[in-house]
Formats: sequence, C-alpha cells, structure tokens
Amino acid sequence: MSLIKDVFTDEWLDRLGKALNATDFRKTVQQEDWEELAFKQRVRRIATRLEHHLPAEFEQAATRLETIAPDFPGLPGIVFPDYIEIQAEEGDWDRAMLALERLTPHSTSEFAVRRFLLDDQDRFLEGATRWSQSSDEHVRRLASEGTRPRLPWGQMIPSLIADPRPVLPILDSLLEDDALYVRKSVANHLNDIAKTHPELVIERLERLGTHSHTDWILRHASRTLLKQGHRDVLKAFGLVTRGTVTVDELTVTPTLAIGGELAFSFHVTTTEPQVLRIEYAIDYVKKRGTSQKVFRISERQVTGRETFAKRQSFRNLTTRVHYPGTHQVTILINGEAYATTEFDVTKEETT
Repeated sequence: MSLIKDVFTDEWLDRLGKALNATDFRKTVQQEDWEELAFKQRVRRIATRLEHHLPAEFEQAATRLETIAPDFPGLPGIVFPDYIEIQAEEGDWDRAMLALERLTPHSTSEFAVRRFLLDDQDRFLEGATRWSQSSDEHVRRLASEGTRPRLPWGQMIPSLIADPRPVLPILDSLLEDDALYVRKSVANHLNDIAKTHPELVIERLERLGTHSHTDWILRHASRTLLKQGHRDVLKAFGLVTRGTVTVDELTVTPTLAIGGELAFSFHVTTTEPQVLRIEYAIDYVKKRGTSQKVFRISERQVTGRETFAKRQSFRNLTTRVHYPGTHQVTILINGEAYATTEFDVTKEETT
C-alpha cells in the first residue's frame, strides 16, 4: 500500500525540475535521508529547494509559482503555498495573501495561511472575509478551512480555540453556500467549535428550516453534540422520544480476542411510529480506567418492533489500541441509555 508521502514521485520531481529549468532538481531533493522523511518533511524539503531556482525577489518568485502551479494540481502542489509561507517577509504580506489565494484552487493553501493568521489575526481575518465572498469555491473554502482552530495536520490557533467569535461572521456568510466542498468545511469548522463552545453552535440552530444548505451544514456541525446526547440539540432536530420506547434481548459475543469482532443485536419497540436516533456506546478498557466512544447505527422512522444488529472490529489501529478486560456496550436512543451488557476481551491470539 502506497504512503501519502509517495505522491512526490520521480516523474513528478523531474517535471517540476524541467519547469524550473533545473536539471538536477530531483537529485538535490532526494538526498540520502529522503526515504526517512514524512510527508510534511518532504513538502518542506521541496519548498526549501525551490528557493534556489526562483527569482530572489518575492514578487517575481510568487508570480512564477502562480504560472506553473496549474501544471502540478492536487496534493503534491501543496509545496507552492508552503514556499510562500516560509519565504514571505513582513513587507510581503499583501502579495503573499494574493499568492495563497491564487494557488489554493490548484492544491490547497489551508496550511500555509496559518502562519499569517498567527502573526496578525485581525489583518488576516480581513483578508479571509474577502475570500469568503469570492466567486471561486476553492477560495471560499480557504476562508473557512484556513481558520479552523483545530485543523488536522495544521498548526492549532490557540486564540480561536479560546474565543471563536471573531471568525463566526465568515462562517455565517457561508451557511447557504452552493458548493458542497465549502459546506463540508464550514460544518467541520463549526464542529471544532462545538467541542469547546457548544453554545455558539446551538445559537445557530435557530436557522434550521431557513435554507436546505444551512440545514445540511448545521446537521453535520452538530454531530459531536448529537453523540454527546445534548438535549437542546436533539430537540432542535426533532429527536424527542414520544410514547414508550423499549429495548430488549440485547445479546453480544460474550468473549472475543483483540483482533476479533464484536457482534451484537437487540430489539427496539415503540408505541408510536417516530424517527429515532439509535446508537451504541462502548466503554473501552484502557491502560488506566475506561474510555467511552459512541457510534451511530441508524436514524430513521421506526414502527412497532424492529431488530437491529451490528458488528464492531477490535483490530488494533494507530488511532485506537485495545486492551484485555471487561468492556460494556450500551444501546442509546435519542441520547438516552436503554440497555447495557458486558463482554470480555482477551489478549490477541498468536499462531
């Protein structure tokens, strides 16, 4: 399986060298430690080497990158915004912002812009506000994605984690955006905010029903709050249990080894046909104590008595390591616990 860092193929580096009139470009990039470098380290290596083959004057260098960037689209093209990030000096601010705007449609400038956001938040947000009004969906997305406080792979923005309000006008202006690409970014940004300032997302739920794109964004922005069973959020989406709902016959695999799979099933009975959000929570045994994670099964109309079944992998991942011990699985309906049972996880079987 290829790794993300392998997007910088020999062919790609040779093409870039040709565009720069640098016949030895790949050789200068692929020094003896190249194989050990992670993706972001390779990006920085290439961006640093660009300096030797571009004009010394920043304006001219930026213009040159804008010229060749369309021939290097997609993820590898992230090296061009990275060059702008590391080479722009204080007096280059306006030209750097323009370059990042022009480069982002060919790859993405969402990581490179964060240096400028951290340097001068107010000045940066003025520019990001203009981006949010662009006719280009990639630039509008940059206004949202570039200001996300907890962007994966990107530098965190402590000031916006502490107080996200300065960026909210930008997000609000994009709540009806026609581009799904933009709407996904706004939803993810608001979901980031919900983790530390849920009230700011809940305030925006008053806009539900005003526009289909707004509804889509707010629904996806509320996924963390829905998993947490937040009463006001569940109510906003009409997930309020009516009549009597019961869960019975919860059965699980009693014992499984790490690397195996948990199987469980149960019945849901409702006295009134209604939309139910059905989830399950697993209390994982950790090195110290337990940690609960919630997973969604379904959110749909349920009538009378229905059966649900689910399987959950216990294979170790980079993002989740399993430990032996007694675990719990709990069935949640509209954020409330209805049934819980235990199962045992043993050490991984060896052959």
